[in-house]
Amino acid sequence: MGTALESLSPELRAFIETQHVFFVATAPLGRDGHVNLSPKGMDTFRVLSPNRVAYLELTGSGNETAAHLLENGRVTVMFCAFEGKPKVLRLYGRGRVVLPDSTDWAELSRQFPALPGARQVIVVDVTRVQTSCGFGVPVMRFESERDTLVRWAESKGDEGLRQYREKKNRFSIDGLPTP
Repeated sequence: MGTALESLSPELRAFIETQHVFFVATAPLGRDGHVNLSPKGMDTFRVLSPNRVAYLELTGSGNETAAHLLENGRVTVMFCAFEGKPKVLRLYGRGRVVLPDSTDWAELSRQFPALPGARQVIVVDVTRVQTSCGFGVPVMRFESERDTLVRWAESKGDEGLRQYREKKNRFSIDGLPTP
């Protein structure tokens, strides 16, 4: 059965640190808006405190999370144990976007590996921690990180990434602006 907690315990922090993938869900306020659910990986997640986490977001095909956070701040992060003992961990909270020109960028970005295409850090103030059994999650083995996104960002270069973000990441699929 699931358990609700107010903050991350040392055991849950250790669980997070062994996971290779996590999922981020956000949604706009409008009832016709699209819920966004994104897989993330590449050693881009950090626990900053028992009630604060952050992840480095790389340039990608959209920027839904940032648009939704700018509009309403709601976010859920989920981890699933694909190896070992079954477990699902959800972190509910309020998120914000930290851009490279922010005063918080230097301190936060150094928590992560230097990856090409880094566009923002998402910081989540966790208001609810919930675990569940994970019995329905399949057992899978981690083989390796993909290098496709890194190679793509390197091939674009800084100016190419700036142009790409300007063209493809300025608005959500529902027309919401991004920061």
